[in-house]
Amino acid sequence: MRLILLGPPGAGKGTQAQRLVEKHGIPQLSTGDMLRAAVQAGTEVGKRAKAVMDAGELVSDAIVNAIVAERIDQPDCAKGFILDGYPRTLVQADAVEAMLAKRGIALDSVIELVVDDRALVGRIVKRAEDARAAGQPVRKDDNPEVFEERLREYYKKTAPLTGYYYAKGRLKTVDGMASIDTVTAEIGKVLAAAAK
Repeated sequence: MRLILLGPPGAGKGTQAQRLVEKHGIPQLSTGDMLRAAVQAGTEVGKRAKAVMDAGELVSDAIVNAIVAERIDQPDCAKGFILDGYPRTLVQADAVEAMLAKRGIALDSVIELVVDDRALVGRIVKRAEDARAAGQPVRKDDNPEVFEERLREYYKKTAPLTGYYYAKGRLKTVDGMASIDTVTAEIGKVLAAAAK
């Protein structure tokens, strides 16, 4: 199963991805984790990424795409994977299509968690309050102003992917405002239908 989860920050992609990892035994591929792993492993593309990051610059699409391509060739991805936070742009989406086609594989599903932005800001505020109440550190992006900036960035760069995948007949939507268990069940239904 090869899957992309789409949705704005705070939509619950990470929570759902973890549940899918546990249920299906496939890895969740986060570009941040992959970048750190490639740098630590000292791979050729990892060295390129490190040089860019050490210079305080953003890693280019070409480097990110190369790291993803390198990662999906690992043995633990043979049964599938969940792409989380990638692709972020139309250029990256085209790169995913090309890298999968080159390997003779395809995406099984692209699932968008549809959410209400105002309610999302409320979720973030509550998450920060809960963390404080539990004596845990508050994530730096659990600040309404920072979060709203991340939302704007999402709508500017990543939201166009919904149209891209809809046009390809791959996009399925799930109500991300439902309870965590309901969202999990709905994703399960989408994946079961895709497997037929």
